[in-house]
Amino acid sequence: MQPETVEKRLGSIIDLSRQGKRINGLFRLLASPLLWEMAYAQIAPNKGALTPGVDPANTLDGFSLERMERIIGAVMDGSYRFSPARRQYIPKPNGKKRPLGIPTADDKLVQAAVKILLDHVYEPVFSEQSHGFRRGRSCHTALSEIRRTWHGVKWLIEVDIAGYYDNIDHDILLALLRKRMDDERLIRLIGRMLKAGYLEDWRFHKTFSGTPQGGVISPILANIYLHELDGFMAEMKTGFDRGTMRRRSAHYLECSKQIQIRRRMIERRRARHHEEEIPALIEEIREWERRRLLAPSVDPFDPDYRRLRYCRYADDFVIGIIGSKEEARKVMEEVRAFLAQHLKLQVSEEKSGISKASEGATFLGYGLKTYGDGRTKRMVKAGRAVTMRVPDDRMQLHVPVDRLARFAERQQLGNLHTNQGEARHSVINNSDLAILTGYNALMRGFAEYYKLGTLWKQEVSRLHHLWWWSLMKTLSRKHKCSVRRTAERLRNGDRLGLWYEGRHARRFMPMFRLKDIRPAQISAHVDREPTGTMYFAGRNDIIDHLRARTCQACGAIDVPLEVHHARKMSDMEGTTLWTRVKAARTRKRVVLCRECHVAHHAGRLQARLDRMMQA
Repeated sequence: MQPETVEKRLGSIIDLSRQGKRINGLFRLLASPLLWEMAYAQIAPNKGALTPGVDPANTLDGFSLERMERIIGAVMDGSYRFSPARRQYIPKPNGKKRPLGIPTADDKLVQAAVKILLDHVYEPVFSEQSHGFRRGRSCHTALSEIRRTWHGVKWLIEVDIAGYYDNIDHDILLALLRKRMDDERLIRLIGRMLKAGYLEDWRFHKTFSGTPQGGVISPILANIYLHELDGFMAEMKTGFDRGTMRRRSAHYLECSKQIQIRRRMIERRRARHHEEEIPALIEEIREWERRRLLAPSVDPFDPDYRRLRYCRYADDFVIGIIGSKEEARKVMEEVRAFLAQHLKLQVSEEKSGISKASEGATFLGYGLKTYGDGRTKRMVKAGRAVTMRVPDDRMQLHVPVDRLARFAERQQLGNLHTNQGEARHSVINNSDLAILTGYNALMRGFAEYYKLGTLWKQEVSRLHHLWWWSLMKTLSRKHKCSVRRTAERLRNGDRLGLWYEGRHARRFMPMFRLKDIRPAQISAHVDREPTGTMYFAGRNDIIDHLRARTCQACGAIDVPLEVHHARKMSDMEGTTLWTRVKAARTRKRVVLCRECHVAHHAGRLQARLDRMMQA
């Protein structure tokens, strides 16, 4: 199948999916090398490209066109068998451990190829309220949407699905795939992925449910499964929402009535030329206007006005209710029943609940909370005291204190509650520049994530203060001097930092400050069309070099080639400068012949090249 034909077919899938038609002929697309080149281009730059599964030798290091063709042939004739995933545990913030399933490199490649097809089928129809593991979306897009549109919310419903990834029902998932795909061969291939099992402590375990976290295809399968919940919430919202706007409050109507009466009295006095009574009436109007500003203009608990808000990131979702608490309870019960009956998922009672929006809830590490009661307040604006009305129930994002404390403890910065920074003894033996670089990256990463907060600088400043003292104490301990002397040594005008020798001249690395963060305006537009241009956007010339059959080290022509994946640029020592630059540009990958590849892993590549030059 020609590349142009494949790209045209992928583009047509998008239109057919939007029309609600079942897609067929998907499995035949797996016969095209173009799709597998796309899959390799997506997974090769990942840090996990060299992470082994159950077979230590089965990694992306040594990838070749011949290896790809063997995989394609096995998949197309039905003889391909998935290896069990290697079970590994990573710590969670609450002290527990999260299980990960690490597949072999060949399995990752097959999963990535199938994922491309699923992306084209499902991405055009996924809900706007779904933000997890989707191109152009992130935690920040979900949080920005909440802050921008969830005004007036009275109740927040937190729903946590107990062990979501481990409890996805395989039969239900495959049935959902059949609703949009008329291709049994592809569905059977996905079924074999799900049933591959996992290996833990060298013991094989069958998988009767769930998708392994760590698999390439797991995120989109998880989104497909909960896409049913998105549709259910959309239907619930249609039936729940009521009214176009809240009714005016009794206080507002009474004050407006009194103001109107006095304006008419002023008109009659002017008609009768009784001008002396008008100033008193004007003063009464001003008094009633001041009274009107003392309370909200609308009834915040209008029973004829209801709204339901919903936002999901992977298996984490939150619901906002403008209505009564009884209505919020009813919504939560309906969601719990839908998850149990239709998706066979259970809600964690410990982590789920209903809370007042003014008291707050937690979502994606942020604290969601409303503020403002519609009353007027004296505020300073442009140096002048003015009377302004605070908008009703504005949604704001906060940085939870417990997140600050856990981060400080985990990174060994000190105790946030006692405000005492501590030296990090684990990095004292590094150079000053390495220490400063690590500290800057640590604090910048945290601040970049929480910069959407309403008062994020004031809240993060507690952690920044602790971070500053930890950095200064670490450098002081390293040089056995006081913090004051360290600060004087680092001072450069109004900034603290270090001078170092760059490639062409001396350069200055400043110490990170919160004012260095520039809040980014996140566009409301999200590209939802995974067209064939994805291939050209993510492609590099690795595949072209493989097809050219020319070794990038020794220059051998018309020989079988393999892709060498370097874990870090220091692994490229012993090769030519041109090869190192090329590897850096291609994300630490370089195309070598078999002999050069073996010599490189043995540390004899430069000696091999020298012998070839002498010959």
